Amino acid sequence: MSQNRDAPAYQEYAASMMAKMPYREMNLQQRGLLYTMRNECWVNSLLPSEPGRLAKVLGLDADEVAAALPAVMSFFRDDGRNILSPELEDYRAHLADQKARMAKGGKRGAETTNGKRKPAKKRTGTDDPATSAAPPTATPQPARQGGDEVLVQSSSVQQSQTQSPVKDSAVDPFVADYVAAEQRETSKRIRVVV
Repeated sequence: MSQNRDAPAYQEYAASMMAKMPYREMNLQQRGLLYTMRNECWVNSLLPSEPGRLAKVLGLDADEVAAALPAVMSFFRDDGRNILSPELEDYRAHLADQKARMAKGGKRGAETTNGKRKPAKKRTGTDDPATSAAPPTATPQPARQGGDEVLVQSSSVQQSQTQSPVKDSAVDPFVADYVAAEQRETSKRIRVVV
């Protein structure tokens, strides 16, 4: 999962928030402002400190924001210019650390896996078709150049006409007929145009 995107959500346990005394003392308007600001801090990391600008950014009435702001500020940090949510910043750092550790573990696992594969390739020597001892299974055929002539080159290795198509008498008759027909086809003379 190689996505270089911010986490789309933060995890929060309702009981943890509801257990906090400052939250329990808030009225509905203050709780609404708290969660509006938390959501904004999650998306944009910070908010302006000045109540008029804050109200404009949040799309709320400036007087309502100014009235409710003192009750919610215990959940935020104000550096004089911006409002931050320390809890959400810690959670964001936790997610970044977790992502980095997972990436590091994935790379380490890939190195281990790839390290196991490489010696096996060197030992067998069968991974490279150029070094393989097995003969090619098909004969290269020239490209068709036009006309109605068949430009197929027959294999130089042909079975003997006297060789029995079936070596085992217990073979299925269908298989024996199939093998015999295949041998008849390969034994036909194919006109080769040079």
